[in-house]
Amino acid sequence: MKIHEYQAKQLLRAHGVPVPRGHLALSPVEAEGAFRELGGSLAVVKAQIHAGGRGKGGGVKLARSPEEARDLASAMLGMTLRTPQTGPEGQVVRKVYVEEGQRIARELYLAITLDRETGRVTLVASADGGMEIEEVAARSPGRILKVGVDPVTGLMPHQARRLAFSLGLGGDAVPAFARFATALHAAYLATDAALVEVNPLALTEDGAVVALDAKMVFDDNALHRRPEVAALRDPDEEDPREARAKEHDLQYIALDGDIGCMVNGAGLAMATMDIIRLAGGRPANFLDVGGGADEEKVTEAFKLLLADVHVKAVLVNIFGGIMKCDVIAKGILAAANQVGLDRPLVVRLQGTNVELGKEILSRSAVPIIAADDLGDAARKAVEAARAAA
Repeated sequence: MKIHEYQAKQLLRAHGVPVPRGHLALSPVEAEGAFRELGGSLAVVKAQIHAGGRGKGGGVKLARSPEEARDLASAMLGMTLRTPQTGPEGQVVRKVYVEEGQRIARELYLAITLDRETGRVTLVASADGGMEIEEVAARSPGRILKVGVDPVTGLMPHQARRLAFSLGLGGDAVPAFARFATALHAAYLATDAALVEVNPLALTEDGAVVALDAKMVFDDNALHRRPEVAALRDPDEEDPREARAKEHDLQYIALDGDIGCMVNGAGLAMATMDIIRLAGGRPANFLDVGGGADEEKVTEAFKLLLADVHVKAVLVNIFGGIMKCDVIAKGILAAANQVGLDRPLVVRLQGTNVELGKEILSRSAVPIIAADDLGDAARKAVEAARAAA
């Protein structure tokens, strides 16, 4: 689950992470009032959407007066902001954050996430703050610094200081950075975050270290024990298909292809998408119905797939273990009859009650393209999608 910048800063501030003062505004008048309340001569008006790169799309602007803050908010609110992370469709701006300006001496990058190769929480830092970290990693991988944290001892002071030195900091900036990193690590652990990213992390002219921006992503599986975090969810920022999938306990992620996939099991779903790519096609989604799906759940999954206008063909790849192939077959037919199947459907079944499942499908009036194995299924799905297009 993602949250807005202003929400992330509220959480970070509660755990001792230095962040600039700011106020949320839902209207131009509120933005003007926020500038006045901050009391300075410079503020930053920031569009609040669940995507990075807002500055490049015109979603981050400097205001030097209350009236200018009002005018900038008026221009941003209601606009469709397009950034490299939103895709061409963009996201509608419904709120802005007015934050006090800072006199910046340097911009750095600092993030905390789980390194799955080492199995440790890891600090990722770079002296190239304010830039796309992916570009830095691709162009100059040596400028990306990593510090693994021992789960027993936690982040040690000497690790934070050494990282500060590696970033070229000196003097009072070193202990200031160490305190910042320690607080950020504490916030990461306390909120069950999957990612905490500060870009840019600013070293101000007076020697302070503050988070100019903040991004937090949380582990959905831990939200049941973090109600204060779950309450920050903003449905307006979520893909409506993904939100609908959550309602029915389906694991769904929209992609940009044209072959809809329905699979049971995350590993099999990933393998299915890989095989589709190998066959020359593009998956339209990741959809895991789970190992214990029933007919109703399969029907909802089908509705979800067919609601995507970009889907030209559907591939169902099921390995029957806990979930039996005959149950899946009945679910497929029920969904096809209920929603009105209007696109080619390729089905590959394997596992428990597979012969019964195939017999149920073969006796039906629904036009189904049967596949013997995963490779065969992928090739037939790609051919069907191309023909439909």
